[in-house]
Amino acid sequence: MSNDQRSIPRTLRPGIYAPIPSFFFDQSEELDLLAFEKHVVLTATAGVGQVLAGSMGEAIHLARSERIALIKAARRALDKAGLTDQPIIAGIGAGSTRETIELAHDAAEAGADYGIAIISGYFAGAIAGNKKALKAYWKEVSEKSAIPVLVYNYPGASGGINLDSDIITELAKECPNLAGVKLTCGDVGKLTRIAAVVSDPSFISLYPRKHAGAPFLVFGGYTDFILPTAMVNGHGAITGLANIAPNAVVKLFKLCEESRANPCLLPEAQRLQGIIAQADATIAKASIAGTKALLERLYGYGGKPRRPLPSIEASTAQTLWEHPHTQELVRLEQELSKTVLIRRSL
Repeated sequence: MSNDQRSIPRTLRPGIYAPIPSFFFDQSEELDLLAFEKHVVLTATAGVGQVLAGSMGEAIHLARSERIALIKAARRALDKAGLTDQPIIAGIGAGSTRETIELAHDAAEAGADYGIAIISGYFAGAIAGNKKALKAYWKEVSEKSAIPVLVYNYPGASGGINLDSDIITELAKECPNLAGVKLTCGDVGKLTRIAAVVSDPSFISLYPRKHAGAPFLVFGGYTDFILPTAMVNGHGAITGLANIAPNAVVKLFKLCEESRANPCLLPEAQRLQGIIAQADATIAKASIAGTKALLERLYGYGGKPRRPLPSIEASTAQTLWEHPHTQELVRLEQELSKTVLIRRSL
């Protein structure tokens, strides 16, 4: 059922979300929906949420019809796995405000619960310093979208456009259909300032949201500051590393949240944060191709990015796999995966 029909999106909760890669057959570069559905279920059963057609999903390489196909495939796979309450966040960023709104309507009709929008960097020279134009983009998109929208702040993919905390908090106050922000700028200070505003107990009464299940959440864009995020009342992360080690990243998030009430857990949270932060930095250097190579090694699917994004050289992929940071993360994930399987069998 589409969300234009549902009218109420599934609840967006604090936690860990993975920007799911789009998988392609090697020769034809057509979507490999079977691999995609497998990965959606693998991450979801580990407690990870799904973001489709984002940067990791190579949104820039996808046709409009392919974005729709991915949303429908993910919803079908989640429902078949009994995860009917699991929300889907879909990338809707495009070159123009008009097209972004069209993609938001496509996403809603296909079954997504939320959209996440990055502003195009093609005209960054004219837009980056224009606060009015920046705010107008997310304001109009959120007002005309049938589903709640998250702000995606990623200077590296938008021509250097980097929203400051003032713009984001103003948007949160002025746009009731905005449901959060992903900060792939990696600015912990910015995250802290935004969280101080939107996590204040008075925020929801002063600035009520359009949908009760869609609060304004503040997500980091990497796993290397999940612990600091928790300590300043942030809400988790949307991170590519959760594709590779979903159980490990979820475990870190839960420990960080629990350590706020039980400081005895803080040393273990710090230990896991160190392992995961080192792996995140190492694996991120290999970009999307590196993540796909590791998925191929670990889970039997991954493949190559769509051209012109280059594939990773075999020797580089092997070096990435053998790197001590990668191996420590893999050991941690395997240990936690066994624990999860034992618990499910009891």
